[in-house]
Amino acid sequence: MTLLHPRYWLTWVSLILAFIVAQLPEGLRHALGRKVGNAIYNNKKKKRYKVVKTNLEIAFPNLSEEKREALIKDHLAWYGCALVDYSLLFFASQKRLASKVEIAGKAHIDNALAENKSIIILLAHSVMLEFGPAALGFHYEAFGSYKTSKNAVMDWMIAKARCRHVAFVVSRDEGLRKLVKSLTPGRLMIFLPDEDLGKENAVFVPFFGKQKATLTTTARLAKLGKAAALPAFAWYNSTTQKYVLEIAPALQDYPSKNTNEDAHQLNQALEKLIQKNPAQYMWLLKWYRTRPDGQKSIY
Repeated sequence: MTLLHPRYWLTWVSLILAFIVAQLPEGLRHALGRKVGNAIYNNKKKKRYKVVKTNLEIAFPNLSEEKREALIKDHLAWYGCALVDYSLLFFASQKRLASKVEIAGKAHIDNALAENKSIIILLAHSVMLEFGPAALGFHYEAFGSYKTSKNAVMDWMIAKARCRHVAFVVSRDEGLRKLVKSLTPGRLMIFLPDEDLGKENAVFVPFFGKQKATLTTTARLAKLGKAAALPAFAWYNSTTQKYVLEIAPALQDYPSKNTNEDAHQLNQALEKLIQKNPAQYMWLLKWYRTRPDGQKSIY
């Protein structure tokens, strides 16, 4: 009965609206999403616009001001589309969702499985991130971790939605031990490697030419699980009207004995994927929040 507490009534109303949105045809959904994105873009005094602008100035310094503004607007439009499209993950039937997702580079996974390897899918933070696990779940036994929400209803719904597509999820609060124990041959772990979580368990290496606190946890997981590490990026293909999970070849000689080289190789692989669809990377996040000692805040 805790989930029915009055403090969650607004959340339940939001979920009812999400259910309605999920029934809309794609054109109407994305028109609604673009309106959301344009509303964020037009409010240029807000922090979200400023974070995106700062990130893109770092990542694409050679773009003209006009082209950068167009990229900011495009990104926020995709962000809005993603917000409304996530209703599908909660409420669309498995049959409907299966027809809307596909995996590009599936052979990279199959080759690693043929060698009886454990596999870590290093999934970048794109706006369509959550469609990646859904795509994998229709073909493989997969699992991953999730960050608990302070809102009990949303926490329940997110875990429930993810468990529709993957075998199980592990709360980050449970630490790495359960993830490593679950990493066995034939099973895919989904891990988000590009977050800035501070200086602990991180090294500073370039990401789009700027020093970024990059997790060393990724290489540790690969070492402990003796796993192949495959970078990946989820994006929406407007031509085919499908959500695509693009899998890159496994990182080579990873992990090595050099922590910085491992982190650098990871960032380079993610950059290549992001550059194919830069508007759909999550530029709203503060990728360069943590700075080396002596450097001032970027944001």
